[in-house]
Amino acid sequence: MSELALVQNEELQKTQIDPETAERFIAEKRIGERIKRLRLKKSMGLVELGKHTGLSASFLSQLETGRVVPTLRNLARIAMVFSKDLSYFFETEPRALFRIHRRKERVRLPQTGVEVPAYFFESLGYMVPDRHMDPYFAEFVPLPKGQEPKAHMHPGFEFLYVLEGDLGLRHGDQECVLEAGDAAYFDGSIPHSYQCGGKKPAGAIIVTMHQPPAQPIPLRMASAPAAARIAPARAGDGTER
Repeated sequence: MSELALVQNEELQKTQIDPETAERFIAEKRIGERIKRLRLKKSMGLVELGKHTGLSASFLSQLETGRVVPTLRNLARIAMVFSKDLSYFFETEPRALFRIHRRKERVRLPQTGVEVPAYFFESLGYMVPDRHMDPYFAEFVPLPKGQEPKAHMHPGFEFLYVLEGDLGLRHGDQECVLEAGDAAYFDGSIPHSYQCGGKKPAGAIIVTMHQPPAQPIPLRMASAPAAARIAPARAGDGTER
């Protein structure tokens, strides 16, 4: 083979997809695992799936364990059994949420809206997108004599667990003092405030849980003969009341 032909062959190989890369790409889609999840979700055995698809149980077993790669035709048969589109087997799967927040990475912030803060807090979930709860570490410091803590409120619920020290909690017209190991769970939409109950700061874990807005319950008119339904009253101008 001439030198030119060798160079052209090397260039061609550079533009071709490496077989190992292709196999790895297929493996990353976890097609077999997806098929098995669909089958188990329907409480379906390999033999039963084989009857629906026309594929043998042994072939389906090898397919689920990744020992064979399905053709698009075979994959389409399986997809139709579970009412799925072919794209289901190739879409990127959402990764399980897992986040670590190191202590050195957290930011210590003071209570807002006051000149002398009653507490400082650090978010323990700031790196989690679309989170359903907000966890905090809070340190409550003694207030100057005569200063009252500022109350606040928020949608949803709140959970508080005292790690150390004494912590006064006011919730609406209720007041209590929590010690290390005590916990409280309450409605966050009621005005509430905290106050350090000792000469040393108190530490606590606070979790606020988001509450989705209440969905109105649709009222369905009971089925009844048209003549039996009462027409809405109308004003003199023809508008309904």
